[in-house]
Amino acid sequence: MMADALPLAYLVALGLIVGSFLNVCIYRIPSGGSIAWPASHCPACKDPIRWFDNIPIVSFIVLGGRCRHCGARISFRYPAVELITAALFAIEFWAVGWQPLLLPRLLFVSALVVLFVIDLQHHILPNVITLPGIAVGFALSLFFPPGWVSALIGIVVGGGVLFLVAEAYYRVRKEEGLGMGDVKMLAMIGAFLGWQLALLTLVLSSFAGSLFGVGLMIAGRGGLKYALPYGTFLALAAITSALFGREILRWYFSFYG
Repeated sequence: MMADALPLAYLVALGLIVGSFLNVCIYRIPSGGSIAWPASHCPACKDPIRWFDNIPIVSFIVLGGRCRHCGARISFRYPAVELITAALFAIEFWAVGWQPLLLPRLLFVSALVVLFVIDLQHHILPNVITLPGIAVGFALSLFFPPGWVSALIGIVVGGGVLFLVAEAYYRVRKEEGLGMGDVKMLAMIGAFLGWQLALLTLVLSSFAGSLFGVGLMIAGRGGLKYALPYGTFLALAAITSALFGREILRWYFSFYG
């Protein structure tokens, strides 16, 4: 346990720093802004944020969740994303260990955090995340699990199944039920996790989405697609599949001998 303490502390600190960068992506990508320029600034008064006011979690607490210059409130989303990213980095370390496979897993969960929040807030899944994600996931599969064959099948099957579902829904209902962003996101998941876990992600996300939709209808709150976009369920299901997917599949197939 003591041998793991230092790498774990390092990954938690790295997760906080990466989470701070992911906040920049979440804020700027939907508007088409650059994630590299200009430097971090207050969304309200545009005053540049000094380095000592940009320390993950600490600066938010010290400033009381407000801009030092104008006093505008800072969204709680910023520390939440930092904490969640750090927690995911720690959980992936627990699941994978201190080995090369940890790198693609950390890249994967970072992309999922960005997609989850952007889809939740703006109902979009930006191509600038999903398309490079497919390419990066497949490139990494040449050296890491699940291997390039499973990754390639995951891209085709993962994206293809959702595309067929979206096309069938459109032809029957004459309206879009799923966007192409969802198709590309599941293809990205297939590139990183392989076809088996991509299909498991699809099943888990559909099940969770259905439960949430039924809950909304019972509560009289309207339809699911106006409340929580499907990409958010895909992100949660993908993280679950990455961490526990093999155990879930073994449990399921145990019923069939």
